[in-house]
Amino acid sequence: MRIAEIMSADVHLVGPDDTVQSAAKMMADEDVGFLPVGENDRLIGMLTDRDIALRAVAQGKDPKKTKVRDIMTAKVLYCTDEDDVADAAENMAELRIRRLPIVDSNKRLVGIVSLGDIAFRHKADVAGATLEGVCTPDASHPAA
Repeated sequence: MRIAEIMSADVHLVGPDDTVQSAAKMMADEDVGFLPVGENDRLIGMLTDRDIALRAVAQGKDPKKTKVRDIMTAKVLYCTDEDDVADAAENMAELRIRRLPIVDSNKRLVGIVSLGDIAFRHKADVAGATLEGVCTPDASHPAA
């Protein structure tokens, strides 16, 4: 099964020059914890609720003035809409990520796949293996 068959196509982008407060409001309104960051029709980063908590709130940054680009994760991990679900799930487990942007052959954002999409729209055993990989502690990062 291809990832395009199970991904969520209703994707909302946040701009790099949007404020953290506006991005957080968008997350609250859409009930999501992840927003892709787009500029000039390209995916340039990812913003999570964790980014907001650790890189803005914990650092005492003003969410009304701080730009998304200042706290986003600039490394963009993605897969294509033609990729196989099992391959994408294995990639998510190895990278220890719960959501993955989906791009088309022109590298344009067309969707997002999450562990939930895999669990509800594919096979539970694949989702279980992915979750196990995502949740396995990284030996290179000691527990706090």
